[in-house]
Amino acid sequence: MARRIRRFSGEGVTDAQVSLHPFTTEDDLLLTLSRFHREDSDDVVLLMHGLTSSSDLFVMPEIRNMVSYLLDNGFGDVWALDFRMSNRFPYNTSGRRFSLDDIALFDYPAAMRELRAHIGDRRVHVFAHCLGALSYSMSLFGGAVEDDLASLVVNSVSLTPRVPAWSKVKMAVGPNFADYVLGSPYIDPRFTEAPKLSGRWLMSKVISAFHPECKESACHMQSFMWATGRPGFFMHENLAPETHQHDRLADINGASTVHYYRHISKMVKAGKAVRFDKRDPKLTGLPADYLARAAEITTPILFTTGDHNKIFTDSNVVCHALLSKLVPGRHELEILPGYGHIDPILGKNAHQDVYPRILSHFQKHSTDRKAA
Repeated sequence: MARRIRRFSGEGVTDAQVSLHPFTTEDDLLLTLSRFHREDSDDVVLLMHGLTSSSDLFVMPEIRNMVSYLLDNGFGDVWALDFRMSNRFPYNTSGRRFSLDDIALFDYPAAMRELRAHIGDRRVHVFAHCLGALSYSMSLFGGAVEDDLASLVVNSVSLTPRVPAWSKVKMAVGPNFADYVLGSPYIDPRFTEAPKLSGRWLMSKVISAFHPECKESACHMQSFMWATGRPGFFMHENLAPETHQHDRLADINGASTVHYYRHISKMVKAGKAVRFDKRDPKLTGLPADYLARAAEITTPILFTTGDHNKIFTDSNVVCHALLSKLVPGRHELEILPGYGHIDPILGKNAHQDVYPRILSHFQKHSTDRKAA
């Protein structure tokens, strides 16, 4: 039987000095950066999770995780950001209606200021996943953060989110159903642990009835929350046994506010990243269309996506094609055979199948920027 892994476990990274760096955004949220420092380096890597996960995604002890892989391959100073989507904070379940614009405008500029306060003007490479990738792309292309990265890797989605038809239905109905019928501003993979016969418990049981592919309720819930598939979040065969048992899936990807669905739905209808509320005075520093100045962005981007991505389908294929027409040769695309949405990060063989491609992109643009 696979062992249980403690929630927020720090055992996944060894032979590195680990430190926590809290900071505050301009809209008064406390966020954190975690530093994994083995040796000084001219190149620093910053990792960004997606919705409902956290920095724990990159330090999982049951696999050769991304932080350890980068530390072992010449990048001795790795940082991981926990922004307002992180399940380490209460913001996903507080009922406050944040949009991706809030993250783009407030979280990343504050995070980059904190990072630069520690590393100075060293080269920074960013890896971002899921809605972390989408919102960071919005921040970069919208001018909220400086266009001074050595390189960027975005997994699953960027500025042209596309989803399956069933996901469109869920995004249209889900927020109001959760808010006004279920009476909860969020959906939680742990709904099966709610009191029996409660609305949350019944919801988990109904969803599991349509997911005979495994016995893990958290797996069923996560597929329902975001994907169209059985399973939809990842490919089962790519997971270590420890990842798919006990409470592990719910630990890695926790409760999610449903309000983000509204913003994503608006983008899917527009075919590109757009501002959620053009009338919101605090967001006037952001563009209405995040692709408006795409040709001006010089950061080289690697778009990655699994060929079985059942959440954002071919979003990154479309975005790469669009940007390649504007700036031919600047950006790259890697389609990952046999992978889905999140298993390129938490898969048991990701260190063999996926991480080397990310490493190669960082190494290439470290050399290019040195030459420049």
